Amino acid sequence: MPYVLTVDQISSRTGPDLVEQRLRRLSVDTVLGFARTVGDEFQGVLEQPLSVVRAILELMRDGGWHIGLGIGPVETPLPAEPRQARGPAFLLARNAVEAAKREPDHVRVLAGPAAEQEAADAEVVLRLVATVRDRRSEQGWQAVDEMRGGATMQQAADRLGITRQAVGQRLRAANWAVERDTPPVLARLLERAEQASEKES
Repeated sequence: MPYVLTVDQISSRTGPDLVEQRLRRLSVDTVLGFARTVGDEFQGVLEQPLSVVRAILELMRDGGWHIGLGIGPVETPLPAEPRQARGPAFLLARNAVEAAKREPDHVRVLAGPAAEQEAADAEVVLRLVATVRDRRSEQGWQAVDEMRGGATMQQAADRLGITRQAVGQRLRAANWAVERDTPPVLARLLERAEQASEKES
């Protein structure tokens, strides 16, 4: 049972259309690739929970998107484009992205009745990540990006022109350890929601 991600640009009427640019940079495994559906909105269907987490965290970092995740069944076989697809997960994703427009963190996760609690738990963790990131300085992001890219502490220090100890201080201030350990936890929560939804269907 796949996951449906519906994403809508924030304040698109007062700024440039960023959808195509975002689509070119959004690189995660999908069952049905991300594509513009209508206006400044795009949608994709994913199967692996960790890919869902990576996509959401990447979009959250941008800060310019309402993000709605729907967890539930879809009609198969899937069509060539998301806009032609149908099923409860697509309705849930639509409701989620609309609800995200009323949330300060701009993200909602919705599932059917049997998986509501699991979806809500995943959403709470996403909001905690958003809180951590909102407090992160630009210097903190630089250090985090180096570590996320696979650098050692010494390599990060050399590239940033600071000491290894300074890199460690930046990472601690950025709460990097918390964020680093979060994706697999989120993926497990989404998988539990998916499994509960599957039993319901």
